[in-house]
Amino acid sequence: MTNKPRIAFLGIGLMGLPMARHLVAAGYPVTAWNRTRAKAEALGGAAVADTPQAAAQGAEVIITMLENGPIVEKVLFGEAGVRHGISPDALVIDMSSIRPSEARDHAARLVEVGAAYLDAPVSGGTVGAEAASLAIMCGGDEAAFVRAEPVLREMGNPVHVGPVGSGQVAKLANQMIVGITIGAVAEALALAARFGADPARVREALRGGFAESRVLDLHGQRMVERDFETKGRTATQIKDLENALATAEGLSFTSPLLTQATTLFQGLAEHEGDPDHSALILEIERLNAG
Repeated sequence: MTNKPRIAFLGIGLMGLPMARHLVAAGYPVTAWNRTRAKAEALGGAAVADTPQAAAQGAEVIITMLENGPIVEKVLFGEAGVRHGISPDALVIDMSSIRPSEARDHAARLVEVGAAYLDAPVSGGTVGAEAASLAIMCGGDEAAFVRAEPVLREMGNPVHVGPVGSGQVAKLANQMIVGITIGAVAEALALAARFGADPARVREALRGGFAESRVLDLHGQRMVERDFETKGRTATQIKDLENALATAEGLSFTSPLLTQATTLFQGLAEHEGDPDHSALILEIERLNAG
C-alpha cells in the first residue's frame, strides 16, 4: 500500500508524458487521460481513463498539462469534465500556460465545490521535462503550495510566487524575456551579416561577455546554422506573447518591446508557417531585403 495521493494526469503530450512518467516512477498511483487515448496508454504503469471526469473520480491531486486556456476550461468544466467527478477536497494543479485571468476564473469555480487550486506553468521544454528539472512557477495560497510541493518536486523546481494567477504572470514574464531576446539576437546577427562580418564569429566573440544568454548560445547557434527544425514552436511563442499583451492591457501597462516582438513573430508565422522560434531572423532579413 502507498500513502502517496492518487493523481489524475490530464494531457499526455510531448511535455505531459515525461512529467507523468516521473510521478509513476516515484510510486504515485496515476490515472492518465488524453484526448487521443493511445498517448495515455503509452504511459506505462498508469491506469487510463476515457474522460477527464472518470480520471478525476477518487483522485486527490488532478494535474492538467494542456495546450491553452479554452482547452483547460473544457477539460475542467465541460461535458464529462473534471468538475463532474472531482472530490470536494481535491487539489487541481494546472501546469498549462494560460492567461492569469483564466487561472483566477478556474480557481473561483473550483472553490465553489470545495476544491483547492494552484496554477503552476513550467519552463524548460521537453529537455527539462525529461530531466525533471523544469522551472515551475506557482500561484495560489500557501496551503495549496505546501500540499502540491512534494508532487511538483518530482518534475522540477517549484517556487511559490504569489496568489492565484501569479504563476501564469511569471510564465508570461519568462516568455516575454525569451521572445524579446530572440528578437535582439536575430537583429544583431542579421546586422552583422549585412555589414559583412561572419555571424558565427560575431556570436563567438559575444559569448562570455555581457550579452551572454541561453538565447545567444542555443538560438544564436540555430540562426547561424540555419537550423529551424521545430524545438520551440512559433505558434506557442505567439500565444504566450499575445496572452502577455492582453494581461498588460488589462493592467493599463504599456509594453513597447513586447508589442514589437509580438508583431515580428506574427509576421514570421504569416510568411514561414510554424518553424522554431529562432527562425525570427528570417523575418528580420525579410524586412531588410533589398
